Amino acid sequence: MTLASKSGGRLIAVVGPSGVGKDSVMAGLQNIMPDLHLVRRIITRAPELGGEDYDAVSVSQFRTLIEDGAFAVHWGAHGLHYGIPITVKYQLGKGTDCLVNFSRKALARAADIFPRFVVLNITAKPETLAHRLATRGRETEKEISKRLAQADKPLPAGLKVINLANDGPLPQTIARGAALLQPVSS
Repeated sequence: MTLASKSGGRLIAVVGPSGVGKDSVMAGLQNIMPDLHLVRRIITRAPELGGEDYDAVSVSQFRTLIEDGAFAVHWGAHGLHYGIPITVKYQLGKGTDCLVNFSRKALARAADIFPRFVVLNITAKPETLAHRLATRGRETEKEISKRLAQADKPLPAGLKVINLANDGPLPQTIARGAALLQPVSS
């Protein structure tokens, strides 16, 4: 029996700069750790933009969801609004570890909400980030420069943080991440 099943699951907030490979690492972790629940975010982003699986809503729909208490936590970044559905609390209550793409600006608030909160901070060298951002083709050069300038913003103090570099082959990064996230046995 794992510690998670006795005291609730961990909310594992995945953070890192744009282009670091958060979605790829998360999908890989879920693939080799099938008991890990990937949380699907609600975003005010057009549905056809790709990347992570998310539920697209308008800004007015997002505001209604806030009023209805549909989010455990929500924030705004890069001109968009992001929400973590309240249903994540059900998964955590069952003892399931939940993995979710997060924003650094919402970490402190989430740490107050979730008792077993862990940050998986994915990093990469600036040249790796620049190459990945240019390759994905979603931003202009100016937007890429702005994202790179924000890449090494510090995390709030006092959080439990696991650092994971993603500069090499993805399978190696995923294997290291899985080893770092293994639940503690009782």
